[in-house]
Amino acid sequence: MRFMIIVKSCAEFESEDRPGGPDAAMMAAMGAYNAELARAGVLLDANGLRPSRDGWRIHYQGEQRTVVDGPFAETKELVAGYTLIQVRSREEALEWSRRFPNPVREGAEAVIEVRPLYELSDFQP
Repeated sequence: MRFMIIVKSCAEFESEDRPGGPDAAMMAAMGAYNAELARAGVLLDANGLRPSRDGWRIHYQGEQRTVVDGPFAETKELVAGYTLIQVRSREEALEWSRRFPNPVREGAEAVIEVRPLYELSDFQP
């Protein structure tokens, strides 16, 4: 079973005043966590996303597509990064996600969301 651990964005991640990018201690903790996932053979991919000011959205309305450049105001709706794992069960995914380092910095308020990916077996032939 594959699961995506989704790091929800926050105002700090979107701030233009964020000097030098992510917190060094958080990056070290995330590196150690990802190394542990890799040693266990469950890590498929992990990446952080640049702030929404560097991205865009495509809005669909009928046949029309409209490009809207970032930044986007509602940080609670944004994704800041992800980790993709493949494990044997929901319980194993829950164990790994409980050990996920605080993506902002230790002691800060943060949210991660974990969701299973569809597998071919989820669909009718």
